Amino acid sequence: MSATAEADLSEDERAGLELVRESGGIHQSEFWKELDVSSRKGSRIVETLVEKELVQREDAVYKGHNTYYITPAAKDLDFSLLMAGDMLSPFVADDEIDLQSDAFSQWIMRLAYE
Repeated sequence: MSATAEADLSEDERAGLELVRESGGIHQSEFWKELDVSSRKGSRIVETLVEKELVQREDAVYKGHNTYYITPAAKDLDFSLLMAGDMLSPFVADDEIDLQSDAFSQWIMRLAYE
């Protein structure tokens, strides 16, 4: 996946990519409805995004019908930003961190001693 692949997208394809990224995943039968395009045009948009490796598509059944589930393509992430030494940062979580917790204190102490 490259910036060039995204730069070559039409306005509808950009809108489709944004929809998939914002939703985190969407059934193709809902995709074209959300974009307010025909199912044929929606299929073409998805095909282009798949070919450019910007989204992934897998077979799915939705509301009793065969369709596809479209998800954003995995990006090359720099996981070092999540690390502190050889440990995963405790700040990578959905929950709030309890700064008084023993686990957090132990993590800080291990970092200090390294």
